[in-house]
Amino acid sequence: MGASEAVSHAAKIGQVADETGISIDTIRFYEKQGLLKRSPRTEGGFRLFGAGDIETLKFVRKAQELGFSLNQIRELLILRTDHVPACSHVKELLDQKLTAVEQKITELRSLELSLKRALRKCKRELKMTAEGHENCCPVLEEITRTSRREAKHEN
Repeated sequence: MGASEAVSHAAKIGQVADETGISIDTIRFYEKQGLLKRSPRTEGGFRLFGAGDIETLKFVRKAQELGFSLNQIRELLILRTDHVPACSHVKELLDQKLTAVEQKITELRSLELSLKRALRKCKRELKMTAEGHENCCPVLEEITRTSRREAKHEN
């Protein structure tokens, strides 16, 4: 296949960005990071991407949506490209990712409860004081007390 034939079957970076929903800068970044092979260029210096490159970019985007890091995605791309039996390794990565997500959910639920308690304190305090005459915010007092306690324990 000649150079002109390759050009007719290839897309420029702007077209690829539109098709994949990935910004031009991000595509260039992925190329620099080795997630995408270096693309051939036209005589004018424009990058040319084939269907395989577009498929790889969509794979990277989907893997990121699942929460995989760029290093993990690089690893997944290698497994995918080498066509090696990788299910157990991918399962391990998914197990790790799921554990991290579950831990984050636990932390967020704890944060949610703390915020709800703080909001209830604020509402109670605002009901008990005349409008515009709040003496002190109970939440700010609580944060101050907690930070002072933690500072004493660090010393």
